[in-house]
Amino acid sequence: MSGIGEGRQGRSLGRSAPVLGVVLLLLAGWFGWSAVQQWRQGASGDAVAQARDQALQGLQQAASGQLQQLQQHLRNDRVQQSLQAGDAAGAAQALRESWSGVEQVDVLPAELAAAYADAGTFGYARLALLESAMAQGKPALRVVRDAGGNRLGLAAPVQLGTLGPAVVYVRQPLLRLTAPLDQVSIPGSGYLALRQGVHDIVAQGDSSLAENGEVMARPVPGTPLRLAASAPDVEQGPLGLGPLFSAIVALLLAFIAVLLVVGRGRLPKSLPMPSRRGAAAETDQGPTLRESLQMAAPALPETPEGAPAAPPPVPSAPSVDLPAGIFRAYDIRGVVGTELTARNAALIGQAIGTVALEQGLREVVIGRDGRLSGPELAAGLAEGLRRAGCTVIDIGLAPTPLVYFAAFHLRTGTCVAVTGSHNPPEYNGFKVVIGGETLSGDAITDLHQRISEGRLAQAAEPGDYQQREVAADYIQRIADDVQLDRPLKVVADAGNGVAGAFAPQLLEAIGAEVIPLYCDVDGTFPNHHPDPSEPANLEDLVQTVKRFGADLGVAFDGDGDRLGVVTGEGRIIYADRLLMLFAADVLMRNPGAMVLYDVKCTGQLSDHVLRNGGSPLMWKTGHSLMKAKMRETDAELAGEMSGHFFFKERWFGFDDGLYAAARLLEILAQREETPDEVLAELPEMVSTPELKVPVAEGTPHALVAMLVAAAQSPDNPYVGGRLSTIDGLRVDFPDGWGLVRASNTTPVLVLRFEGQDEAALERIQALFRSQLQTVLGDTPLGF
Repeated sequence: MSGIGEGRQGRSLGRSAPVLGVVLLLLAGWFGWSAVQQWRQGASGDAVAQARDQALQGLQQAASGQLQQLQQHLRNDRVQQSLQAGDAAGAAQALRESWSGVEQVDVLPAELAAAYADAGTFGYARLALLESAMAQGKPALRVVRDAGGNRLGLAAPVQLGTLGPAVVYVRQPLLRLTAPLDQVSIPGSGYLALRQGVHDIVAQGDSSLAENGEVMARPVPGTPLRLAASAPDVEQGPLGLGPLFSAIVALLLAFIAVLLVVGRGRLPKSLPMPSRRGAAAETDQGPTLRESLQMAAPALPETPEGAPAAPPPVPSAPSVDLPAGIFRAYDIRGVVGTELTARNAALIGQAIGTVALEQGLREVVIGRDGRLSGPELAAGLAEGLRRAGCTVIDIGLAPTPLVYFAAFHLRTGTCVAVTGSHNPPEYNGFKVVIGGETLSGDAITDLHQRISEGRLAQAAEPGDYQQREVAADYIQRIADDVQLDRPLKVVADAGNGVAGAFAPQLLEAIGAEVIPLYCDVDGTFPNHHPDPSEPANLEDLVQTVKRFGADLGVAFDGDGDRLGVVTGEGRIIYADRLLMLFAADVLMRNPGAMVLYDVKCTGQLSDHVLRNGGSPLMWKTGHSLMKAKMRETDAELAGEMSGHFFFKERWFGFDDGLYAAARLLEILAQREETPDEVLAELPEMVSTPELKVPVAEGTPHALVAMLVAAAQSPDNPYVGGRLSTIDGLRVDFPDGWGLVRASNTTPVLVLRFEGQDEAALERIQALFRSQLQTVLGDTPLGF
């Protein structure tokens, strides 16, 4: 009987062997074609990288050559004689004659009064170049808008005889810099562009790849320029296989197909075939198909009629380890390339999509700030969200408040901003809102756990992807509500952050005269760090406000959700005092309204809110924590010392530095006094800015707990003070207060002190200093 079974099986396989062989050959062709395509795409990427490196070398040589020639021609005898004689026109003429091909040469006094008198006509890029050369004390180079088009600008500081410091400006044809780009060839499927900020100066290849140009970008040393490059992504093969494994599978399938066709499907006799009895026995030991399906999909508990159905079970996926340290208290943030990659961004997106779908939310808005890694991480994020089954609405380059606005405007309630906020250029991250709630604390930790355990939704078909433009709606929405009663001249310093692409247009739309400062978006932040809470970062703004005679200066952080302010006289107005101004305005229309402020704010704020008929409440530091408390208390206004302002009255309750700037100008324009006079009326004590004491990783909260325990002991060293421990340790005395808290984003202790006078301030600082030294030992405190 066994032999008869073998013969029937062999004849059956023999008849179907040609068909099976053809199927296997088709599969082999599919895998083989995929392998070839992946190799071609990989080779194209290599070719683009080689062209980029070749062009980069040429551009560096061209730039350094131009700077060297400028120095050489400045040493020319005629030029030096004219400079020593104080003859600016003669020096310019001599330099122009000694350097053939130069389009224009100017020698300008260092104060640049004529240029600043009409900066728009002179050109902000030219001004930035001249200021950069004088600040660095050496020749500088950048692409400028001059003579109706892009030109190569060169500048160098000089001494103009007894007249004092001056600066030389040289305008060259752009080709003297960009000629090396014409000497390289890139594949038709590649892209190469010379960029300054977010602007392409010269570009080659497939422009559809421009969005991802920063993925392979390299800086041109010694210049503010970058060489962006991009190649098509290497598509994964069937089953996610790479080119080598796809080729191996193709060969194996082809080999089996040939055996089937040539051997007519006959199996070697040496292969033992199971007996009918054995097969039946094995079948009896396993579940049937019906039983298997029943075990794989256990019945869900019945829900009451009319109740929403339970969410579908999340399919299991392989567990993945991501650095736990990037999942912070308020957001997700890490170093690009090591802690954050496009792959990690996709996993984070898939986790966010899983949580959103569990809440019945399918559409997610995404946007990114101006960091160089933004396009790559945004693409990874979108891939992960779509993998979970979400529809992605990409608004592109946008400040974080614009991403929040889009979630309201497009009625998604859910959004993710790809941003590193005010962190250094090598950082990036994600701020997440799901169902109108900004994720923080345990909700962010939950995302990490889902990824680590593989509890991620995997849709049968990827979600939809669309691009939308909402910036015009955002600006129009604000301009329809806020219009200045009189024009104010304002300097807007974006620190080369993404707010620079929107703030000037917004402030002009409400009626202000705007002077942009560092508003070209550049993810390397070449001028100063985009953090307006640090006084050192406001020095250029102070000087520019004074130089232009502006009424006010406003500064934004890297993603535009924080605001800094300086007066026309150059005084910095800290955020807690601005909150007093905002509170008085809001309370005029909303008597008794709740106003929230964080533990770092001035002790004068509570009394100011009470005097204006409001209800003050101090709360924990952190934008997500503050927004959650606003929802809980139904507060109309909130603010933090760091410059986050949250308006529920007439707005949506999220932190928005651009909107806060508009509301500030509205208030100042309504008053007859000058902005300096209005802001000077606000109560003020002697205070310190935020002081930061670096400590070992993982220790800040433990150290603060030790200080709190000492304060609550019978030997309380803060006799006469009122203790608050909602966020660290704050002690309020009749004549001042002190604070020490653990940062939730970096391993530092954050301190701030305030007193009625210098003596009170020093006494409170000394008290905290002595307590800190008991737990920190010899660690330098810096105050």
